[in-house]
Amino acid sequence: MDTRKLKKFIKLHWIKLTLLIIGGALLILVIYMVILGIRSFITLESFYKKMTLAGIPIQLLFSIVTAFIFATIYTFMWIHMIYGGGLAKLGQKKIKSTQVNVKWKDVVGMESVKKEVAEVVNLIKDRAHLRKIGGKIIKGVLMVGPPGCGKTYLAKAIATETGLPFLAAVGSEFIGMFVGQGAARMKNLFKEARTLAELQGGCIIFIDEIDSIARPRVGITGLGGGISYNATINQLLTELDGLRQEENNIVVIGATNVREDELDPALMRAGRFDRKIYVGKPGLEDRRKLFEYYLKKTSYEASVDCSILARKTVGFSPADIANMVREASLIAVRNQREKITYKDLSEAYDRVVFGLKSGITLSEREKVWTAYHEAGHAIIAYLTHPTDDVIKASIIPRKGYLGYVGHTPSEEIHAPHKEWFLANIKTNLGSFVAEKLKFGTTTAGVESDFTNALQFAHNMVWRWGMGESGLLGNFYGLSRYTPWGGGMSLNISEKTKEKLDEDVQKIMNKCLKEVEEILTRERELLEYFAQELLKKEELEYDEIIEIFKKYGKEKPKDILPT
Repeated sequence: MDTRKLKKFIKLHWIKLTLLIIGGALLILVIYMVILGIRSFITLESFYKKMTLAGIPIQLLFSIVTAFIFATIYTFMWIHMIYGGGLAKLGQKKIKSTQVNVKWKDVVGMESVKKEVAEVVNLIKDRAHLRKIGGKIIKGVLMVGPPGCGKTYLAKAIATETGLPFLAAVGSEFIGMFVGQGAARMKNLFKEARTLAELQGGCIIFIDEIDSIARPRVGITGLGGGISYNATINQLLTELDGLRQEENNIVVIGATNVREDELDPALMRAGRFDRKIYVGKPGLEDRRKLFEYYLKKTSYEASVDCSILARKTVGFSPADIANMVREASLIAVRNQREKITYKDLSEAYDRVVFGLKSGITLSEREKVWTAYHEAGHAIIAYLTHPTDDVIKASIIPRKGYLGYVGHTPSEEIHAPHKEWFLANIKTNLGSFVAEKLKFGTTTAGVESDFTNALQFAHNMVWRWGMGESGLLGNFYGLSRYTPWGGGMSLNISEKTKEKLDEDVQKIMNKCLKEVEEILTRERELLEYFAQELLKKEELEYDEIIEIFKKYGKEKPKDILPT
């Protein structure tokens, strides 16, 4: 064995080797004592031999073996619980870059992020050139973004592309019941990383859900809770840029779903996590590439258009898209089809967004009521919404809802206009008006619709200055914390609150009046749409478009101001 590698092995596993040596020494001592006892036994007279044979050696041997077993178990448990790192699993699950199985070419659906990460990869690979021009070696990369957007996937791809050893950990692994346990585990993780870096030229540490140990340090709480948490993050800070005089070519990649400003400022400063990369949800073109990538691994009909699927799935993460394709393949197998069809993908979409079909059986009266309720939503959304397409209407109960209308924007909306909010209010009120026009009364089914509509109207007035009275400002920005159980209070007068609430009701009533005018005028369309829903139970995008074409209705364009 290479002497250098042997030294590193001893450095990594000295605790195990020490325990092994101690155990071996104890075993040798036991054997020696047994031999000594036998020799003494031989010199005794026959009477004493019988007495000795009857008791002492066996008792002595039993006592020594028992003491050895308990001492060994105690030593292992003590080191594991108090020091955490020596014998803990953390850091022992070394993943070689050849075992990660995520190639750089497999990173799809995040082109802008991939370009940014490629620069990090080049900095890690080309350390010599960086040192030559006097540049600082990158130490940490923080990936921030919603769950399921590929942060872990990217970290694995970085390890594969750089060819460096990859050590993975989860933030919660550093939290233990003993004070100092987290800091010890952190120290052991970096100790192993430095050893691997010396052997193989570098190492990548990936800490998922790093917010578990990276939030701002806290005050001292009972039983040393605050001390332990602070010690863990302090150890991480020290390992990132402590007093060490040597560069070990170790890069720490952290991943979190929380905002950057929720993490400890000391961790976020330059020289620690040098790069912050936002890994967001994919855009239209990225979603198309993701569907192509995942569908290539399956057998699907040529009629399946990835561009249509991409437009339909605004707001989906890569994990959602992968799950949708997986669900579609299961549906195809269940229906004994050789290839995935668009219908399978549509049903998979419903499962991802709306959940599984429930076992509720609606009476004929409830079906009719639900059909008109959903028809009201669909017609108002189609005729008034400036960005959203009505992609589905159903009266099949799912996830607590008796029916639903799916409408989604054709592209991402980052800064919604006032007209967008008004259209959402009208769409939610469509069910209430449709029920009232058809039956002369309404049901409790409008509860969630009223909640959504009122929330939109409230935020328009209280946050975004869209009320008729002309009151401007984000009034929630004036909130203050009232101590001793008072909670949050708004620092505005009762008169201002009354005006704001009046503005909210004005928006609601104005939208209600417009919806009543539209559905009264389009009463025949409402009847036909509801009857089609009763007949088919579900209407897809193409069927919905045909219904509106039948009545000469086209979705208005350019509703939003330019």
